[in-house]
Amino acid sequence: MHRDEFLALLASEGFREVVTVTREPKGSMDAHAHPFEAKALILEGDLTIRIGDDANTYRPGDIFHLATNIEHSEQYGPEGVSYLVGRK
Repeated sequence: MHRDEFLALLASEGFREVVTVTREPKGSMDAHAHPFEAKALILEGDLTIRIGDDANTYRPGDIFHLATNIEHSEQYGPEGVSYLVGRK
C-alpha cells in the first residue's frame, strides 16, 4: 500500500493522530503494551512483532495493526525501521 492510500484508510477508520516512527538498526523493545490502538504502514526497513509465541515480520508496504493494551515485543532489522502509524 502507498502512503496516500494508507492516510485515507486511517482517516476513514477514525485514526486522528498520525506520526512517523523511526527505530535504530538491530534494536529491540521488550514486552510492552500501548494504551491506544495502532495501525501502521512500513516505509523503510523491517520490523518483527512478537505477540506470545507468534512473530510476524513486516517490510515496506506492509501494514500491521495492534489493538489497545496488547502486550508485544519489537525487533528492528539491520537497517532499522521507519513507519507511519495512526493511533486512537
